[in-house]
Amino acid sequence: MSEFRKAIKTLEFDKITSLLADCAATEGAKLMAKQLSPEADIVRVKRRQGETAAAKYLIMKKTLPSFGAVKDVSGSIERAAKKSTLTPGELLDIASVLRTSRTLRDYIDTDPADETVLDIVFKRLTPNRFLEEKIFRAIPVEDFIADEASPALADIRRKIRHAQSNVRETLQKYVSGSFAKYLQESIVTVRNGRYVVPVKSEYKNEIKGLVHDTSSTGATVFIEPYGVVEANNELRELESKETREKERILASLSADCAMYGETINLNYYNITLLAFNFAKAEFSLRYNCSEPTINEEKFFSIEKARHPLLPQESVVPITVALGGEYDTLVITGPNTGGKTVSLKTVGLFALMNQAGLQLPCERADVCLFDEILADIGDEQSIEQSLSTFSSHMTNIRDILQKVSRESLVLFDELGSGTDPVEGAAIAISILEEIRSYGALCAATTHYAELKEYAVNKEGVMNAGCEFDIETLRPTYRLIIGTPGRSNAFAISERIGISKKIIERAEKFVSSENRRVEDVIAGLDRQRVELEKQRAEFEKERATFLLYEKDKKKYLDDLSERTHRDTQNLREQAARMMESAKASSNFIFDKLEKLQKQNAKELTKAGLEQARSEIRDSIKYSESSFVSGRKSDSENYKPPRPYKAGDEVIIVSVGKRGIILKAPDKDGNVTVRAGIITTQTTVDNLRMADEKKSSDGKKTIKGAVSKSVSTSSFKSEVDLRGMTGDEAWFVVDKYIDTAYLAGVYSVTLIHGKGTGALRTALWNALKREPRVASFRAGAYGEGDYGVTVVEIKH
Repeated sequence: MSEFRKAIKTLEFDKITSLLADCAATEGAKLMAKQLSPEADIVRVKRRQGETAAAKYLIMKKTLPSFGAVKDVSGSIERAAKKSTLTPGELLDIASVLRTSRTLRDYIDTDPADETVLDIVFKRLTPNRFLEEKIFRAIPVEDFIADEASPALADIRRKIRHAQSNVRETLQKYVSGSFAKYLQESIVTVRNGRYVVPVKSEYKNEIKGLVHDTSSTGATVFIEPYGVVEANNELRELESKETREKERILASLSADCAMYGETINLNYYNITLLAFNFAKAEFSLRYNCSEPTINEEKFFSIEKARHPLLPQESVVPITVALGGEYDTLVITGPNTGGKTVSLKTVGLFALMNQAGLQLPCERADVCLFDEILADIGDEQSIEQSLSTFSSHMTNIRDILQKVSRESLVLFDELGSGTDPVEGAAIAISILEEIRSYGALCAATTHYAELKEYAVNKEGVMNAGCEFDIETLRPTYRLIIGTPGRSNAFAISERIGISKKIIERAEKFVSSENRRVEDVIAGLDRQRVELEKQRAEFEKERATFLLYEKDKKKYLDDLSERTHRDTQNLREQAARMMESAKASSNFIFDKLEKLQKQNAKELTKAGLEQARSEIRDSIKYSESSFVSGRKSDSENYKPPRPYKAGDEVIIVSVGKRGIILKAPDKDGNVTVRAGIITTQTTVDNLRMADEKKSSDGKKTIKGAVSKSVSTSSFKSEVDLRGMTGDEAWFVVDKYIDTAYLAGVYSVTLIHGKGTGALRTALWNALKREPRVASFRAGAYGEGDYGVTVVEIKH
């Protein structure tokens, strides 16, 4: 990190790590984020980038995993190993680590995605559900040990409750009996751990007992009557036994933690490592980053890069390249035009890449640097008697001592702070020296001599920050290949400086400089005009391509419909011909037989029989034709077996619905259509919106699958402030969405309050067939302010 220490401060990489820490879910991951530093080894950098890409893939494929309230437990494990007894809070922290280890293993094992480089970290997690549940069962919340912790503790507390009841019952005689007139208040209270009654000081001799306390005014004496002394003594003994039993339980749990201490510490390390990598992925999603391509050819290119420390809604993207045809970039333009931001963006992106972070740009093809050397900002010191120029030269001296072929060098306002002629000369000389090492370099300047140097020198490229003369505002766009202009005269005239003064000033500019500025101005005007023409052309081209695509789709659909209709008509006509042919053949056969018979032999019954046979034949032909028309519907076969979540059409009622449960072996299926849930058969269903794809296979538009919304589904819903009916209306839909997203467990946030909302939800959940089980949140999940629901699948 030593080679990047100064660049980290100068380029504000420490602010990036603070943003990264805000994305981290655990304290350990936040600490790792703040300590993140760049690497120079290509193998380690690629591994870091691979871990970030893997975490981002898992978020998009599944959702962000839950890391719970995990804390560093290594100190507690070390104390337990030395046979110290841990506090309930420490034991709960250890149980949280075990629970998170288990849920993370479930996350990667349930509905497994493609293999990633993070799989090995997930597989290193070793859940211990026995110890996890043992701790949570004994200590449901901090500073409270439950009766379930041990049978002995439950027995002691039962006896304590009985003893307390006896004491209160005895003292109640004093509160409500004849002694009530001697009491300051008709209550039973506690002093020094013993039950007493408040007696008026003037009547303290009327109630025989032990005085434990007096009020601040002396008007009340708190007396323990002799009649309850033995009962109070018994109660104190039981309370001592309770304390010893709780200490024994804590010691036993501490010993269990010490036994599995190495595994618990390893789990915490791997949880922290995963949380850190998912923090990098979350950073990438927040700032719309892309994975950089890392090359070994000394080429650095970023397209439409956005500086992450600037407001993302207003930052202007820039495109910068170094290496290849040129190794040095000279950036010019007006003050506050974006030169320094462009310089810092290049350096900061190099640091971020080598730290394993994805970059907020559309595309990046970058190399690695052994050192990033930057002279940016004014570090003049009164104490050291350094001027601005001297301060820059001191930094540049250090840079020249460290620079190598694998360095990235950044200069802000190179050569400024002294005589312009001498400053420009020394600036060119410094650039030549940097180039002699083969390093990549970018420098900002106002000097015309450096613009000319970049034009004439092979391997050096001009770049300019664009400025809008009409609005007197910089556009912050960086234009590669065109030098920028200071626009000092135009800006001065627009803000009210006398035109006479401007004209006089122009005379003081050398003819050579004026000629160069005029050429740059002409080129800039041509560039703007060409860019406008290009933008118009691209707009018209995009419109034409969209029109062409829509027209082609329309013609393809029309052709398909025409072909399908033609085929149906041909089949219908063929069936009609076959039907007519069969009917006519039968009639002619009957007529021929009748002609051959003797007229005398023809009876009325015989004629009726002939007519009946002809009618039956025609009816049979017609039915064959009709059944042929219906065959497409009756022989319908879905493109694949139906499953839960499919969107279908119920033929008998013509309504759309969603299959709630896969068909059974008899073909019976449950379908929800709107608010109605009904039973039907698969023969009465059709896949919704079937269309043929380009390869001839059927696809289903609108079919719902469990993977559709998994990446965007949130595993918790906030119901605070709602009534019971309002909350259940939300939960009812939420459970359906969770089921279709393939989520097994969700959290309902209802708050603690009076408990009315929780009670209403629990009553509804008890009757809900889609719910496998539900429980109150455990320590670290929100306690009784949330309900964790397990969904049937």
